[in-house]
Amino acid sequence: MLARLRLRFEHIPRDLWLFIAVVAATGFTTNVIESTFNNFLSETYNLTGMARSVLELPRELPGFTVVFVSALLFFLSSRRLAAFSMFLQAVGLILIAFFAPKFNIMLAWLFIMSLGQHLFMPLSSAIGMELAHAGKEGRRLGQLNGIRTFAAIAGGGLVVVGFGYLKFTFAVTFTIAAVCLVIAGVLMLFMKPKAAPPAKMRFILRREYSLYYWLTILFGTRKQIFITFAPWVLVTIYGKPTAIIAVLFTIGSIIGILFQPFLGRMIDRLGERTVLAVEGGVLIVVCLGYGFAKILFGDAGFYIAASCYVLDMLLFSFGMARATYLKKIAVIPAHVSPTLAMGTTIDHVFSISIALASGVIWLTFGYQYVFAIGAVIASLYGISALQMRLPVPKRV
Repeated sequence: MLARLRLRFEHIPRDLWLFIAVVAATGFTTNVIESTFNNFLSETYNLTGMARSVLELPRELPGFTVVFVSALLFFLSSRRLAAFSMFLQAVGLILIAFFAPKFNIMLAWLFIMSLGQHLFMPLSSAIGMELAHAGKEGRRLGQLNGIRTFAAIAGGGLVVVGFGYLKFTFAVTFTIAAVCLVIAGVLMLFMKPKAAPPAKMRFILRREYSLYYWLTILFGTRKQIFITFAPWVLVTIYGKPTAIIAVLFTIGSIIGILFQPFLGRMIDRLGERTVLAVEGGVLIVVCLGYGFAKILFGDAGFYIAASCYVLDMLLFSFGMARATYLKKIAVIPAHVSPTLAMGTTIDHVFSISIALASGVIWLTFGYQYVFAIGAVIASLYGISALQMRLPVPKRV
């Protein structure tokens, strides 16, 4: 068995090993940052609720600008652009750690860091699929996401040990994360570069990809409901401390280590149409659980809502199927990376909008209506996924 494993590892290409290390580094640093950033804001700047709301603009606006920044950097291949995104995140983190005495200054550095994060999001899927065998793209993305999740748990462990026993400061934590990002950027530079597509390829909006864009719009609206309002239900409706959310996040991450590679294989075996339709169906149940478990079951409804939270985390992995679907319908391979970037921009246009609209609905009508709308969006998502048609391979 050991000989078989050694033989298998020996056949893994050098570029794949490098990208595995990059994915692990990004998973590690993302959780280190996310686990500490809210405490950093609170302890450093004593933010009011309004100031915390304002923070979301420089944090999410880079997601909208991804396609435009990618177009400006048309002369970089996807792998070199990924390296640039790592260095950009690292610079932003160091500036936040040591050169942000005032909140307004910190917002500028946050924009830089967040731009690096958002630039890498579509590139991660594009490069992962480049490193897969034909027809095995879902499996490869599942493996990489499993590695990312495992590394994220290690990042959370560092925060617990560092702040609990090693007297870490926020500056130390952000510096460690920045060093990991620099290493990841250097590793990306060691990967073989692919030719950068022409400038006209960097800004793509084509009719052939309209279903992909539509699914991205629906995902953007559903995503923000989870990120903003799902934990708020657990905290305000059920009165649970934020530590409970951290426990649920850890449970979801542990399950995700095994679930994401499994899901990747299912995408290759069953196809994107089936997998995304299942996602839509399960998401309907999740939204109804968030919105109506308390009404139907009282305080015991928390266990249903908590289960929905973990399940919702796992549903985010289904985004792999949208990426592999795009690769299969792409008119030419060079369209994949810029179209994924366009998807990130479209996603953020609608996610920011739905956050504002849902906040008004929550205050005016009640939280149940936010999730009722989420269930409608999930229904549209599932029905839309059933409209997928893949091109028939040409016979030779």
